[in-house]
Amino acid sequence: MDIILYNGKVVTMDDDKLNATGVCIKGNKIYEVGNDTQVLEHKKESTILIDLKGRSLLPGFNDSHMHLINFAYTNSMVKLSKLTSVDAIISKAKEYIGYGYFCNGWIMGRGWNQNNFHIPKMLDRFDLDRISVDKPVCFIRACGHVLVTNSYALKLLGITSDTPQIEGGHFDLDDNNDPTGVFRENAMNMVYNKMPSPTKEEIKDMIFNACEIALSEGITSIQTDDLDNFPDNDYEKIIQAYKELRNEEKLPVRIYEQCLLGDVNILEEFLEKGYKTGIGDDFFKIGPLKILADGSLGARTAYLSEPYEDDKTTCGIGKLTQCQLDALIDKAHKNDMQIAIHCIGDQIMNMAFSSIKKALNNYPRKDHRHGIVHSQITTKQLLDDFRDSEVIAYIQPIFLDGDINIVEKRIGKDRAKYSYNFKKLINMGIHTPYGSDCPVEPFNVLHGIYCAVTRKTLEGFPKDGWLPEQKVTLQEALSAFTREGAYASFDENLKGIIKEGMLADLVVLDKDILIIDHDNIKDIKVDLTIVNGNIGYERD
Repeated sequence: MDIILYNGKVVTMDDDKLNATGVCIKGNKIYEVGNDTQVLEHKKESTILIDLKGRSLLPGFNDSHMHLINFAYTNSMVKLSKLTSVDAIISKAKEYIGYGYFCNGWIMGRGWNQNNFHIPKMLDRFDLDRISVDKPVCFIRACGHVLVTNSYALKLLGITSDTPQIEGGHFDLDDNNDPTGVFRENAMNMVYNKMPSPTKEEIKDMIFNACEIALSEGITSIQTDDLDNFPDNDYEKIIQAYKELRNEEKLPVRIYEQCLLGDVNILEEFLEKGYKTGIGDDFFKIGPLKILADGSLGARTAYLSEPYEDDKTTCGIGKLTQCQLDALIDKAHKNDMQIAIHCIGDQIMNMAFSSIKKALNNYPRKDHRHGIVHSQITTKQLLDDFRDSEVIAYIQPIFLDGDINIVEKRIGKDRAKYSYNFKKLINMGIHTPYGSDCPVEPFNVLHGIYCAVTRKTLEGFPKDGWLPEQKVTLQEALSAFTREGAYASFDENLKGIIKEGMLADLVVLDKDILIIDHDNIKDIKVDLTIVNGNIGYERD
């Protein structure tokens, strides 16, 4: 069925025709972009007419990095974000279990952040013992790089002061050498591996429900890291869940899978099965090898070249050695896999670029589109490395909402001035697709655009923006959530702009985003989302 949208402010993102008032869709493609007279000429009796009434029409948003299935899984947990005290967390958890909600027998929660507490402190087992002494409790920090359990869970898991620590992570011990219940990075698997995994049908339900929520935010394409979500590490089950939804025509948005595969042996098995970047179709496609190389700034597990300013005893945690990084990147690169490496600290980025340069030197390849996910704590040399090695910087501008208040405390002002350099990256010609890292942050695209153009928290702090010289233009932020996302998945000839022949993935906003005050961008609502020429979401 054809759709014509008219009387609007069409932000095409197409350099050859930046603005228009209407769009005609035939089937799953954009048929014409132009003025109202031009597009309405194609009206038939069965055509759906949508009067935009001056509202903005843009290409569908593309979230370049999130964890879709993990978002769906954690959506059923106790929601701990924005709570400002340990007491508030305990009260919320007791309310949750009062309704009889449990995740496979565990009391699970996600979203706590000690930096939001009136009196900052890490949660520990004694705090969670106030919730339950006879059921296991596991609360995951907002960043996903730290979790805490209660004493009953420690007993259930058999973890004591005699339990060996694990490479690439650790669990905390108190002054008496007893576990505190806090697990960091790879040590979190000591907890996760004891939990049951969902079935394929349950995973399909998770994917569908999460995609429906994404549509309500105007997101039509998602680049998601899903394969290492559950204890069974069964990546085939997750791939098959996506494929079945696609074949059943029940996959609401387009998926580009960022494949977290753990080690080089699993990667080799994956490749031998015929999987590699680009395998699939317009709705589900294998993307890059995803490598999780360090932690988060808020948890002090991002791997820095010098100690943290507010804790001189640590530089964070590198989850992989240089040899392990070399092996993974070499294997993926020479087998035509794109690569996306989670790096927040500058030291782990130094190591990642060392591996990338070796691979490019050994196996020269044009247009590899390898990338660094997060790309937060950079240096002048690292910024040059992005440009010289033609590496993508996957950016989450919404991180400014939480990090503005802590970044200078964590790394000091001198290091901070070269970090979160969104404008500098663009000016250097580096591709910067934007995303949310959901469920670390909600996948509200308008919030991300607001943070990118204002450099403020959602509460409006600081007044003139943090490192205001790093503000990007509105057009650059919109491009980062549309065109740049398409580039990151090798799809720039299919989507990301409104142009004749492109896929009909569109979003309608309730305001004209081109003229609204930048401080009010965060309050814009999504009115309509179209995917593949079909209306997928319409606001009541």
